[in-house]
Amino acid sequence: MPPQDGGDSCSLSSGCTRKERCERSSEPRRFASEMKQCVRLTVHPNNISVSQYNVLLVLETYNVPELSAGVNCTFEDLSEMDGLVVGSQIQCISPAAKEVPQIITENGDHHIVQLQLKSKETGMTFASTSFVFYNCSVHNSCLSCVESPYRCHWCKYRHVCTHDPSSCSFQEGRVKLPEDCPQLLQAEKILVPVEVIKPITLKAKNLPQPQSGQRGYECILNIQGNEQRVPALRFNSSSVQCQNTSYSYEGMEINSLPVELTVVWNGNFNIDNPAQNKVHLYKCGAMRDSCGLCLKADPDFECGWCEGQNQCTLKQHCPAQESQWLELSSTKGKCTNPKITDINPVTGPREGGTKVTIRGENLGLEFRDIASHVKVAGVECKPLVEGYIPAEQIVCEMGEAKPSQHAGFVEICVAECKPEFMARSSQLYYFMTLTLSDLKPKRGPVSGGTQVTITGNNLNAGSNVIVTFGRQPCLFYRRSTKHIVCNTTASDEGFEKVKVSVRVDKAKIHQELQYEYVEDPTILRIEPEWSIFSGNTPIAVWGTHLDLIQNPQIRAKHGGKEHVNNCEVQNSTEMTCQAPALAVDPNHQSELAERPEEFGFILDNVQSLLILNKTNFTYYPNPVFEVFNPSGILELKPGSPIILKGKNLIPPVAGGNAKLNYTVLVGEKPCVVTVSDVQLLCESPNLIGRHKVMARVGGMEFSPGMVYISPDSPLSLPAIVSIAVAGGLLIIFIVAVLIAYKRKSRESDLTLKRLQMQMDNLESRVALECKEAFAELQTDIHELTSDLDGAGIPFLDYRTYTMRVLFPGIEDHPVLRDLEVPGYRQERVEKGLKLFAQLINNKVFLLSFIRTLESQRSFSMRDRGNVASLIMTVLQSKLEYATDVLKQLLADLIDKNLESKNHPKLLLRRTESVAEKMLTNWFTFLLYKFLKECAGEPLFSLFCAIKQQMEKGPIDSITGEARYSLSEDKLIRQQIDYKTLVLSCVNPDNVNSPEIPVKILNCDTITQVKEKILDAIFKNVPCSHRPKAADMDLEWRQASGARMILQDEDITTKIENDWKRLNTLAHYQVPDGSVVALVSKQVTAYNAVNNSTVSRTSASKYENMIRYTGSPDSLRSRTPMITPDLESGVKMWHLVKNHEHGDQKEGDRGSKMVSEIYLTRLLATKGTLQKFVDDLFETIFSTAHRGSALPLAIKYMFDFLDEQADKHNIHDPHVRHTWKSNCLPLRFWVNMIKNPQFVFDIHKNSITDACLSVVAQTFMDSCSTSEHRLGKDSPSNKLLYAKDIPSYKNWVERYYSDIAKMPAISDQDMNAYLAEQSRMHMNEFNTMSALSEIYSYVGKYSEEILGALDQDDQAGKQKLAYKLEQVITLMSIDS
Repeated sequence: MPPQDGGDSCSLSSGCTRKERCERSSEPRRFASEMKQCVRLTVHPNNISVSQYNVLLVLETYNVPELSAGVNCTFEDLSEMDGLVVGSQIQCISPAAKEVPQIITENGDHHIVQLQLKSKETGMTFASTSFVFYNCSVHNSCLSCVESPYRCHWCKYRHVCTHDPSSCSFQEGRVKLPEDCPQLLQAEKILVPVEVIKPITLKAKNLPQPQSGQRGYECILNIQGNEQRVPALRFNSSSVQCQNTSYSYEGMEINSLPVELTVVWNGNFNIDNPAQNKVHLYKCGAMRDSCGLCLKADPDFECGWCEGQNQCTLKQHCPAQESQWLELSSTKGKCTNPKITDINPVTGPREGGTKVTIRGENLGLEFRDIASHVKVAGVECKPLVEGYIPAEQIVCEMGEAKPSQHAGFVEICVAECKPEFMARSSQLYYFMTLTLSDLKPKRGPVSGGTQVTITGNNLNAGSNVIVTFGRQPCLFYRRSTKHIVCNTTASDEGFEKVKVSVRVDKAKIHQELQYEYVEDPTILRIEPEWSIFSGNTPIAVWGTHLDLIQNPQIRAKHGGKEHVNNCEVQNSTEMTCQAPALAVDPNHQSELAERPEEFGFILDNVQSLLILNKTNFTYYPNPVFEVFNPSGILELKPGSPIILKGKNLIPPVAGGNAKLNYTVLVGEKPCVVTVSDVQLLCESPNLIGRHKVMARVGGMEFSPGMVYISPDSPLSLPAIVSIAVAGGLLIIFIVAVLIAYKRKSRESDLTLKRLQMQMDNLESRVALECKEAFAELQTDIHELTSDLDGAGIPFLDYRTYTMRVLFPGIEDHPVLRDLEVPGYRQERVEKGLKLFAQLINNKVFLLSFIRTLESQRSFSMRDRGNVASLIMTVLQSKLEYATDVLKQLLADLIDKNLESKNHPKLLLRRTESVAEKMLTNWFTFLLYKFLKECAGEPLFSLFCAIKQQMEKGPIDSITGEARYSLSEDKLIRQQIDYKTLVLSCVNPDNVNSPEIPVKILNCDTITQVKEKILDAIFKNVPCSHRPKAADMDLEWRQASGARMILQDEDITTKIENDWKRLNTLAHYQVPDGSVVALVSKQVTAYNAVNNSTVSRTSASKYENMIRYTGSPDSLRSRTPMITPDLESGVKMWHLVKNHEHGDQKEGDRGSKMVSEIYLTRLLATKGTLQKFVDDLFETIFSTAHRGSALPLAIKYMFDFLDEQADKHNIHDPHVRHTWKSNCLPLRFWVNMIKNPQFVFDIHKNSITDACLSVVAQTFMDSCSTSEHRLGKDSPSNKLLYAKDIPSYKNWVERYYSDIAKMPAISDQDMNAYLAEQSRMHMNEFNTMSALSEIYSYVGKYSEEILGALDQDDQAGKQKLAYKLEQVITLMSIDS
């Protein structure tokens, strides 16, 4: 017993203990502290027979302490006695007769017990060993007795096994060795024909001579369950013979029957038969109905064909005089009259190669008999050795048939072509032409496994079909006349179209059929990622190419057992599956969730999806219901709910929104179910009487018992009386009220009539507006999508894009130009800037510089952004270093945010620090490629869709309001009549080319018309390369040949009460289909305004003024732009006069409408644009994109934020979510959505801007974790997207969790990626100019920066203050 835990073993107590606790531990061998000091025990003898009692056993002990107190010997629970200690030996007595165990035959011939020694002093067992009781008499044959490992002997004459040889009656009757046992020896095959009297002689050894009073030998044959005893004769100890007897067995289905043979003497003393000799009874005639089959039999049977009786017999059974008996060995041993019973196939191609199987009788006994004489339909057919079954079957291969041969019989000769040796079939064999017509499906996954059906004619002809698709075999499955079905194998040549070739025997069927191997399906996600043990809950699966699969299945493997279930494909990217069950033992169902060992899909042969690695599919325990009560019957009143109690009714899924689909049937009727974790509440249906209740969920059914719903008892008399009284009182009250009402109503009738007229008027207008809004909602989105397809996307180049984001609003920034320095200073300044660049590339300096600047009061928000952008332009070529600095600044920002006890969610919310602007710029650099390849397309589509949708309706040229809008502030809230015109515009580049049709509204101002025409003509030209509307004139070419220049203002412009209305096409009465042209601006025209009276303005000027006078959102509340005619006080308007001018008199009230009714137009616009918004959000919030992976920068930065959260012990998922949202969607994407002009070369007008702001706000709401409580007072943009935001939020959560599940990016991979990005955009900015701009801040705060560097140890070691002073000296002007 090895010591443990610093305790050692105390011998007599036989336990592990500390030495001081072991009584008398100082005595020798009482305390064992090493392995070799432990007690050991041997016993002699270590086995005795069960028929031996009270045997003296001697136990040798080792390492036993002094045992003067005495020991007990115990045989498990059989007996216990005192042991006698003699020196190191202990003597025990084996148990007495009544205590010895019974050994029963089934349990073998021995029984092991533990012999234990107990100390009388401690009462503990201190040593034990195994002891065996054996029982020889269990053995009932000599061989098993003497081969036993115990001392067993066989008494040959008494036929018993004993441990005591002296009990055998004769000395020579004792057997101790297997070779001395009486036994039969191995015999040749013993053949006995049925009904023939014959002795059976057997070789043996050591056969005992029966003694006086003992019976002799017999043979026992067990034939088909019947025992046949035959007297036998012992010739000597080595030979015995069963006497002359005939044997028989039932039936003609067996021609040879092996029969058990046993030799016994003295009634039932068996002689061992170790060789298991059997007797074979046989019948010549059984199953040998023809000459050929008869002569084919085993020659030892000596069967032959008796011609007179036409049967297979032994020679002695064939009457000699009248018939001939043919046997194989005789010279005339040939069967005549061959016969063909069947041929298969009966059709084949002309080209041959078909293996025809001919079955029949007497078809020769050797292959050479038939080797050369087989013709099928007149064509040689070459027999094949491997298919030949003597007498019964020939398989031959067809040669080629001539075109003239069409059909014929099968003809054969056996050995020689004499009439008696010839045969001809009754069936005809036909030559067929095989054709193919089609195959389906025509494409399938490159991994194969698709079941393809090829259709054609005569496709069941021939014997062997080989189908190949290109170089790959298609595994044959089955065929019929019209079809061949085969299963494709994997293509080794990737995705391609391959030729389908079908060969039947030697015929190649010519038909151009093609099959296409396409990309294997993939699984992108499954939802939900859980089920219950019994499976059968619905799962939605998204992937690609799913429609290629014919019968997709889903599988789960657990504990080595696999379960599958079926799926149904909806389209190429979606299918629904029923979850497979999980193989858990029903008796030991765990109460814990289980993950399957393997979970995946069986999609034909696609191996890669058999096990999905990226899924966390989880199984939860099955719901368990309790029965209603012991009697199983629940009594209820009608209408009261049925409650089914149970557990696990709602799986404990992480998100907490798991729902199982329960069906509860009461009788045949389903009921409405409410589920909680421990009970189902079922609204009982309208039934009375007894009904069985059945609950179903997943693949399970359970009945908790019956319900008995008792009918209601009728009302009592007092209740009826009281109801009648109450009813009477109520009627009196109602009559009184009616009389009073009648009086009052007369007075109000007149007032009502007046109101009614106004209401009718208003109502009909509201109805018209609603109807219009509804019609617009239904209008097809196709117009929009089809218009957008043609245009290319005018992406800005990298430099312009980054400049617009880093330095918004500054056109020609210094970092794009060379450094401008007076010549005499140039050298010094460049030297100074190079030194300064080294400092900027020193992390200690750069961090100290940024922190010092941020701590200055006068360092404004604008300065922070500027410094961050300048630093990033300098570090564009060293992004690895920039990323390192950024991570350090962000880590500091997080520390600072948490120390100042701000709410952690406020982190990165606004751009108040250099770090935050640097983060924006970092994403700007690294996401350009992603914008170009993925996100740009849906963003541009959204911009174009908004612009186009806005332009489908009127837009006020001055206020920027539009009929179609997403923004309530920019909505025209009145009815404006307008028509759509199509103008034909002369192509300005090429006058002879066809005119371009342009859709325009008759209420558009002339400038708006010009802009729409420019959009149509220069559809694929970026905005900056197009001519400006202000530089062009619109010329209307009338049918008469007259040409007229149209302008926003001219002498025809209408003025009413100080309001001057801009000219529109309707004003000039331009009809549909007119021809117009854009021409360069003329100096004057006949209808132009006299230049001195009114300056020439154009709507684009108003737009320009509007554009820069404030945010688009404030436009609606502003007065319209006042024209330059300030002296005369004339105000311009286009479609709506500004609402703040009290021009609408009260008298107009009748024609005015509730302006809120027009808000439905927001819905119409939203409905039309919905697809584009969805596409954009989906692209931004998904990790898998067509052909490009998630940008590394996003994964890297999100992981960094998670690390920081872990470091600060922030486990609130909302905080982590908010950090990620503030870092990427709100910092980068919102900027791009609001300002698509940062990415594309486009012009954004105010109405488009207002709509993009609504989309951006929705985008921000989708990234937020806080709940939006909405009511009728909420802003319209929030109400507009209220229904969509929850699902967008789910996308965002899924996006963040998908990113978190992705494998982390190693710093090595990230650095390689950053280095590659730096290399690609090495020389975009002028570094010297950028350094010079940064240096201006050093000049401003030089003392503070030098002071900070002096106090920093690291900076001191690296002499950074001294180096900066050098830079200052070089850069100073007066040096």
